[in-house]
Amino acid sequence: MANIQTVHTHLAGLSAADRLAARLRRGVATLVAWNNARLTRRALSRLSDRELDDIGLSRGDIDAFVERNLREF
Repeated sequence: MANIQTVHTHLAGLSAADRLAARLRRGVATLVAWNNARLTRRALSRLSDRELDDIGLSRGDIDAFVERNLREF
């Protein structure tokens, strides 16, 4: 909840157009991050177990790896 208040406080001094633009930018950034995670999961899932082992991952590590390395900050 504190995060929401911070966002609202940050946007309070902006015009309506600026607030809308900021929300759109955040929305686009979220979609880009989601798509990057999706593509990375798909690419890693297509690797063989041997290829995954070569890069230090197992099939069970894929989701955690993607979440840890591609989350939106």
